[in-house]
Amino acid sequence: MKKLLLGNAAVARGAYEAGVRVVASYPGTPSTEITEEIVKFDDIYAEWSPNEKVAAEVAIGASIGGARAMSCMKHVGLNVMADPVFTVSYTGVNGGLVFCVADDPGMHSSQNEQDSRHYAKASKIAMLEPADSSECKEFTKLAFELSEKMDTPFFIRLSTRVSHSQSMVEICDKENVELKPYEKNIGKYVMMPGNAIKRHVVVEERIKALKEFAETTELNTVEENNSKIGVISAGIAYMYAKEALGDKVDYLKLGMVYPLPEKKIKDFAAKYDKVFVIEELDPVIEDHCKALGIEVCGKDLFTLLGEYTPAMIKKAVLGIEPEACKAAEENIPVRPPVMCAGCPHRGAFYVLKKLGLTVSGDIGCYTLGATVPLQSVDTTICMGASVSAAHGMAKARGQEFNKKLVSVIGDSTFMHSGMTGLVDIVYNKGNNTVIILDNSITGMTGHQDNPTTGYTIRGEETKQVNLIELCRALGIDNITVCDPFDVKKFEKIVKEEVEREEPSVIISQRPCALLKTVKYTGHCKITDNCKNCKMCMKLGCPAITIKDDKVVIDASQCNGCGLCVNVCPFGAIEKEDN
Repeated sequence: MKKLLLGNAAVARGAYEAGVRVVASYPGTPSTEITEEIVKFDDIYAEWSPNEKVAAEVAIGASIGGARAMSCMKHVGLNVMADPVFTVSYTGVNGGLVFCVADDPGMHSSQNEQDSRHYAKASKIAMLEPADSSECKEFTKLAFELSEKMDTPFFIRLSTRVSHSQSMVEICDKENVELKPYEKNIGKYVMMPGNAIKRHVVVEERIKALKEFAETTELNTVEENNSKIGVISAGIAYMYAKEALGDKVDYLKLGMVYPLPEKKIKDFAAKYDKVFVIEELDPVIEDHCKALGIEVCGKDLFTLLGEYTPAMIKKAVLGIEPEACKAAEENIPVRPPVMCAGCPHRGAFYVLKKLGLTVSGDIGCYTLGATVPLQSVDTTICMGASVSAAHGMAKARGQEFNKKLVSVIGDSTFMHSGMTGLVDIVYNKGNNTVIILDNSITGMTGHQDNPTTGYTIRGEETKQVNLIELCRALGIDNITVCDPFDVKKFEKIVKEEVEREEPSVIISQRPCALLKTVKYTGHCKITDNCKNCKMCMKLGCPAITIKDDKVVIDASQCNGCGLCVNVCPFGAIEKEDN
């Protein structure tokens, strides 16, 4: 039976058919749906871990325990889990172990562009790169098989367009893979220096075997069209090349992108007058070819930035200019990124902007606090950095600056990596104010539960982390909980807390407006009392606009959250039922 599947769903299907038993991940676009699809299989244990490092360690432990295991993350999540990943390269596996990493060329939902192929080379872990959903499934199954055969973890590298596009997939039965016996093996699994030195020898021998495998595997295939032009490519770039160039060139499609073959590439390149390497982001394949003494066209014609298009490839390889696009008959309205109507973070950022505070920001929906008109967020670095970066800013600039400084971080991000920054502030005698934006969910990646929600990935009730007790246990004595829509009270609390001579935490607590449990009703409207002061426009709510120089509220976008009612200084906004 064949079925149309997203690339991410196909990876999940491949893992299921391969007999995976344990999957641990942290949500991150564009990888999130892999684990969400895994949950649909009742006989697989799946979890959202507090962060990617923990997720990797859970998967590694499951592998050592004899189960086939997997962990999925986006490219920046691989940074977080790098420590255990580099070490498991030395230990090897028991049950098959696969890490699925999804890169984000074009930064659709990321703070940087990053090529995860570098991690494969640095950690000396083999990496496969599928080009469509069918390969996503088949490569995942093969990765588990090869992992056990060669005693090594495997990477599956995806990209946004592979993860989120659909193609036909052959649905097969699940393999009956027995749990492998666990045997105590200190030399293999205890990575103290004396053992690690010996395991490094094993790693280098394994790489030699993988290089030999790369020369013969059907993962790396040649497609001949009797052309004098050769193209070497992999993943989604290969699909773009096929669309752009068709049968006008010959292809060496690389399904295994680390280690790369040498003889196979040399033999391929020797046949052609000109060879192009087409790959998004960094010149990994290109540099490999040049190191082999092969003259190729690569980044001299193609950009290091963002995603490729078939038109770009056709122009670079064949010299054919793309056809001009027909202009739209009507102007398409601009749709800038904006927090949703009713977003609980809007009230907090409105107050922070009003107070003129420096705001150390973090990764999540609240990064949008940097956009107009709120423009509150000063920095966004990585998960958890809002807390520790603010500590550094305060230590650099002194107490008076600290009175104008706050950190903002979401509840899920605080659990991910914000706690350690708070410990650092307490331990090293800082006195920063940290605002935890508790919206009761992991928001930007699509509403995943986390340790503060009280539910597992399967919606089962579990122990709920109490943020107040947690912060108190970390050494914070001054903890205040406030609804950010009560803007007057929230402003008063922020003013008080930044003046303290010791660290404090404000928990800005209101659930995400898109949660099923949130039942806003009616909508707000402007009354005749309006002085046209446009104070409500400073909220940046998508439902509030200007028409004929007058403020109006679009009832079709307003969900009746009431924040604008609390902000209007003249009582000129009121809520009415639909």
